[in-house]
Amino acid sequence: MNSPMKSQQTRLRPSLPKEEILQQIGTLLDSPEDDLHAALMKELLAGLLKLRETNLDLLDLKIVNRAVKELRHAFGVFHGYRDRPKVSIFGSARTPPDDPNYHLACRFGRAVVEAGFMVITGGADGIMRACQEGAGRDNSFGVNIMLPFEQGPNATIADDPKLITFKYFFTRKLMFQKEANAIALFPGGFGTHDEGFEILTLAQTGKSDPQPIVCLQAPGCDYWDDWAAFITKQLLKRKLISEEDLNLFRIVDSAEAAVEEILGFYRRYHSIRFVGRQLALRMKTPISAEQLEQIEQKFGDLLSEGRFELRGALEEELDEPALKDLPRLVFNFNRRSASRLRQLIDHVNRL
Repeated sequence: MNSPMKSQQTRLRPSLPKEEILQQIGTLLDSPEDDLHAALMKELLAGLLKLRETNLDLLDLKIVNRAVKELRHAFGVFHGYRDRPKVSIFGSARTPPDDPNYHLACRFGRAVVEAGFMVITGGADGIMRACQEGAGRDNSFGVNIMLPFEQGPNATIADDPKLITFKYFFTRKLMFQKEANAIALFPGGFGTHDEGFEILTLAQTGKSDPQPIVCLQAPGCDYWDDWAAFITKQLLKRKLISEEDLNLFRIVDSAEAAVEEILGFYRRYHSIRFVGRQLALRMKTPISAEQLEQIEQKFGDLLSEGRFELRGALEEELDEPALKDLPRLVFNFNRRSASRLRQLIDHVNRL
């Protein structure tokens, strides 16, 4: 019988032979200096070598190793679907099938797929299972978490190549946010609030790109109404958040209204990109000079200097050739309020 130490050493043995590892490192080091992918890989390699210099504890090294493995695998799974928009969905694993919110989640999963989206859930039971039943296996991702209870994969996503199991919440949360074009929140417990508040914090601070955030509750359910009342009374009234922060989310009571909110957000808006101090707000259709004047009057507080400008792609954006022909609203954004930026996007969509 193998000793515990020997078993551990066997598990940690490199998956590639030493000669192949050295060959790949040599190829990487010989890559052209203007190869950005190779440059980042070299930086990663240098960072790993520095870990040896710092004499980290074994547990610290295990955390780094596991986190990199989880992210590498997850990036690979999502890569083949990078051109398909997705909605990340959060809600309780304890919601029973006879709960009206369960039925709402199932209808939402079906409706959002019909609108052209895939769904990402935690892959477990309750709201997650309901959404994936509605969306179907082919249109579902499961980003499961190792827990002693509640988080086994549901029947719809079990054994699917698009099911990913994480050890760490932080790597799992990164994938929920990174891959999402929209967020849907259903009634849930501590985990749902943890995920929902993190999503809102990233949106409020501008650490994530603008996206629709919808809070769904079945007709007659007051879950998000009570939550919003708390937000207004305890956060807004105490000036712990700003009035415009309430525009970061919408509360709806039907699958149709939730899908309408998501599609409405992308009616004209496409994406943003920062180029130095400039923000390029990319649109699917142009706006007129008269509409630009309205924006100048209503949203001048977003400018650090200069004016709003209608133009084509900035030179630095040409590395995204598929987007080069989209019209732009370009301005020097003062970055004081991501929530006001969201209001600008809503205004552009309504024009």
